[in-house]
Amino acid sequence: MIKAIDYFAALVQEDEHIPLLEAALSVAQDDDPTLDLTACQLEIDRFAARLRRRMPADIATIPKLRLLNNFFYQELGFAGNLNDYYNPDNSYLHKVLETRRGIPISLAVIYIELAQQIGLDVKGVSFPGHFLMKLSVKNGDIILDPFNGTSLSREDIEERLEPFLINGHGPEDPPLASYLADATPRAILVRMLRNLKALFAEHPHWRQFLNVQQRLVILLPDEIAERRDRGLAYANLDCPQAALQDLEAYLERCPQATDAEALRQRLPELRAATRKLN
Repeated sequence: MIKAIDYFAALVQEDEHIPLLEAALSVAQDDDPTLDLTACQLEIDRFAARLRRRMPADIATIPKLRLLNNFFYQELGFAGNLNDYYNPDNSYLHKVLETRRGIPISLAVIYIELAQQIGLDVKGVSFPGHFLMKLSVKNGDIILDPFNGTSLSREDIEERLEPFLINGHGPEDPPLASYLADATPRAILVRMLRNLKALFAEHPHWRQFLNVQQRLVILLPDEIAERRDRGLAYANLDCPQAALQDLEAYLERCPQATDAEALRQRLPELRAATRKLN
């Protein structure tokens, strides 16, 4: 039987062929190894089929969007989990399907899948602080909040962006459009995993943290800091050989990093622990 991590690696090999929903669902196999991914996908397919049956053949884009919003938020009852926002379950799509509660990015992944199944090319937008969605139409882009499907005005978006600009809006800041670019499936998966990484680092839960890091290393093979963080997780889980490999690789690539000296001081202990294992 194929391991969950190997299955994920196979899904995300090629950027142009990453199945976002399936890959995002598979992240939850770390939480529930017995999870039936096919059953979750079929549930969303059934939602889409119900919605298609209600759509007139000649329905235009905006009425179709309104129909989807009403179905997703009113009838199915999906919404932001404001009462328990930092619960890891909000990032596991099978839990979001079960409870109908999530964070912006997890709600968006399900919404985008439904939208695409009914012919709406909704994209994700990796906006600072709060993931958004975008539908391009003849007159421009409709920017949507995954929490409730609300369409955001330019003023709304600029107001949301303000806290992330160091000196307010200035000539040195990137144009607003750059914050509203389409997010690739890989970028969406990275953001989902980094949300979980932050939660598991805070308390910390090293086994769950390691699971997340394994996936981030697969998604971002050229980002050596992810290997460093995986090495630290291994070290905290008493896996000195694996920790040593990752930390030495990081130090070889980044010998002058601000954390390099602190990490070097850990190497003798890890080497000694590795010798004991052998």
